[in-house]
Amino acid sequence: MTWDLRPIYVGWAAWEQACAEASRHIDAFGARRGSLAAGGADALQSALEARDALGELVNRVYAYASLRHDEDQRDSEVRGRLQRVQAMLARAAQASAWFEPELLTLPEATVMGWCETSPALARYRFLLETLFRLHTHVLDAQGETLLSLAGRLSAAPADVYESLSVADFRPPTITLSDGQTTTLSHGQYRALLATNRSQPDRAAAFHAFHRAFVEHRHTYAALYHSVLQRDWFHAQARGYGSSLEAALDGNAVPVSVVETLIRETRASVEPLQLYHRLRQRALGLEEYFSYDSAIPLVEGETRYPYADVLRWLPESVSPLGSVYQETVARLLRQRTIDVCECAGKRNGAYSAPVYGCPPYILLNYNETLDAVFTLAHELGHSMHTMLAHGAQPFVYADYTIFVAEVPSTLSEALLLRLLLARATSDRERVLLLQHAIDGIAGTFYTQVMFADFEWQAHRLVEAGEPITADVLDAMYADVLTAYHGDAVRYAPEARHVWARIPHFFNSPYYVYQYATCFASSAALLRRLQPSADRWDDAAVDAYLTLLRAGGSNQPMVLLRQAGIDLSQPDTVRAVPQQLAALVDELEATLARLT
Repeated sequence: MTWDLRPIYVGWAAWEQACAEASRHIDAFGARRGSLAAGGADALQSALEARDALGELVNRVYAYASLRHDEDQRDSEVRGRLQRVQAMLARAAQASAWFEPELLTLPEATVMGWCETSPALARYRFLLETLFRLHTHVLDAQGETLLSLAGRLSAAPADVYESLSVADFRPPTITLSDGQTTTLSHGQYRALLATNRSQPDRAAAFHAFHRAFVEHRHTYAALYHSVLQRDWFHAQARGYGSSLEAALDGNAVPVSVVETLIRETRASVEPLQLYHRLRQRALGLEEYFSYDSAIPLVEGETRYPYADVLRWLPESVSPLGSVYQETVARLLRQRTIDVCECAGKRNGAYSAPVYGCPPYILLNYNETLDAVFTLAHELGHSMHTMLAHGAQPFVYADYTIFVAEVPSTLSEALLLRLLLARATSDRERVLLLQHAIDGIAGTFYTQVMFADFEWQAHRLVEAGEPITADVLDAMYADVLTAYHGDAVRYAPEARHVWARIPHFFNSPYYVYQYATCFASSAALLRRLQPSADRWDDAAVDAYLTLLRAGGSNQPMVLLRQAGIDLSQPDTVRAVPQQLAALVDELEATLARLT
């Protein structure tokens, strides 16, 4: 039930040796400055290979310290080691800052000609083409060095947010209506909202859990203002017109993709609001609040033992072929998953890639249906990592976020398909249909709403407008209303919920990709299974080719090769249409139960 990190390093002594080796690599790479102009193709090839070797080593050193830190974030000794490697990453960026400006002094035609004649350089063609495409946003060596020096400073808001929200978070204790007390850790809070059928208990949990965020709202606002200013600083430094443009340009994603996503979703909120009104009727609630949105619509608690899920997941992916299925089974057998919630452990879930090692999954498993699908989601990421790392060199092994959520959401869809096929009662179908609908509400609508919020916040900073707790509270309340209308009521604390969304502080302009990837995976599933009794082998091959491609081409290109075009509004509109059909089916199933 815990992960085994020895495939990365057998212990801290080996990690220290790797840190020393990484430090030597950093110094050696910095000493290459000035070598490209006179060295020709051989010097460029050598520098690129040394750059990869340094990146692989530093990333492994970081991964080990980060994973150990997440086991218990109260351990100050491990936190100190993580800070050391974070400083090393900043020093590696400084030592490498010369490379791109120096490369871009070479004629593009000359460099591309070297790729034609050198097989070793040919593998770097896409990387080199991308660097030349972005060359107008690359500064000279002095400018790149200055930006690299700001690396640790840029990470400060996220570090402080993590300390405030995790390490210094004091889980509140509440007394439930049955007289029992419960301590609301992050995981327990989510579990209570998803299992406790007493609305007063859910309300008490919501008020108590968010009290710390309300009390520190001005601190959270200051942190978020720092994030917004940092993003705008980097965008301006590189000559972009907006933070969004800067965030998307590296992967050649048009700004119009996000603008279209938000516009089309705002225009298609009726099925979401119909669902919440159906929930209110089914639950028999006089008033329906946001903290009522996770409770199952049918009585009776269902628990999902972890051992059962380990059997279901390999079976669910059988349409993707025996090799894929066997790899899933092997990942689940190995100690690559840290399963249970415990004191000090990082909350949430993720899959962490480590080149040359199996990917590691962090869970806080609590036997709810949501936890079951969380594992399926992270397993999709891990399989993406396994296929990409197995097929690509280090330089292209790291797939982009824009593609990353496609296999994770498809993995959830395949598990849902299996469980629906096995459902033996209308009650079970209601639970699964609700989960499918909640997946659309949470993975699509909520993430677009978050993207809408952070897009507005970034534009305020870019316009020189103030960012205060009151401004952020009012903006968040507005987007809640825009997406949910009067179908959901909100407690006063709801306008402060932005403060507990880690993505706003850790990875701006990330969450919209959950929505675009959800749309992509829905379209892919239709291609994979064109009829109820047939799977398309060619479509399966195209999908697996997408996963193996890693980051070897622009994400929009890779998705188009798999049959998905996110530049088309119809891709966005398909999701509300799917939601409307599911809501209709859920309503009919509920009617049979009454």
